[in-house]
Amino acid sequence: MAVNNSQIAECGVELTATMTGAAVPIGTLLQNPVIIIFDNQGTAPVAISTNGGTTTWRTFPGGEAVLLDLRGNHGIAANFTFPLGTTFTGTGASGTFSISYIYALSI
Repeated sequence: MAVNNSQIAECGVELTATMTGAAVPIGTLLQNPVIIIFDNQGTAPVAISTNGGTTTWRTFPGGEAVLLDLRGNHGIAANFTFPLGTTFTGTGASGTFSISYIYALSI
């Protein structure tokens, strides 16, 4: 398999929000991430969703961070990633939740 050297890594704008006890928009992806980090910077659990808080994707305990490396996909899609424009929502009693990501920039 040939290696695609036509792209370089670029840092996306950090998405961050303070939890209030209700569903709070954390932010919207402006690029398709290759690596994405979800970071609960508070001490209270935060439930994350991509549909406005209706369905929880994952609940992050206080202080937990998760890194998803989407480069290792072996499925049918060569560029498996979250869709451009995905909006993340968090529901937690307090604290700050951050989402950071790296995307591929064509050169």
